[in-house]
Amino acid sequence: MKRVRGFSLIELLIVVAIILIIAAIAVPSYLRARMEANESSAVSGLRTINTAQISYQSAYPTVGFSSSLTALGGSSCYPPSSTGACMIDTVLASGSKSGYTYNMTNASGTPNATYQVIANPLVWDVSGVRYFCSFQDAVVRFSLTNIVTCDASVQSLD
Repeated sequence: MKRVRGFSLIELLIVVAIILIIAAIAVPSYLRARMEANESSAVSGLRTINTAQISYQSAYPTVGFSSSLTALGGSSCYPPSSTGACMIDTVLASGSKSGYTYNMTNASGTPNATYQVIANPLVWDVSGVRYFCSFQDAVVRFSLTNIVTCDASVQSLD
């Protein structure tokens, strides 16, 4: 009898089945880790915006807090101005970063004494499951439902 080299069809099917089982276990863990990374990035983005708002208020006391993310950002920083302070990166200033959208609202007063920023997942349960917000007290807050108004009634993250 001659010895045949190679694999039989059954052996190849077993290997493919094992690979599919490993993939079925690994993919959900990967997606969950990616979602948690997006949420962590959203919290970091809110902290960056809070820090930039405090710096902006100190640099432009007649304006107060910035009323938009684009005013905190800017592409031409020589010299910085109240309409382009270059305190946050241009990606964050665009309002979308790492699966979350950022909306700055509620800037009011003369000078602006209040603001609120809300971070929403682009696609719920894909890019994130939590909604985040912060206002002039600089505490990051979260909710499992959509946040319309960020105030002290929204649960603190810390």
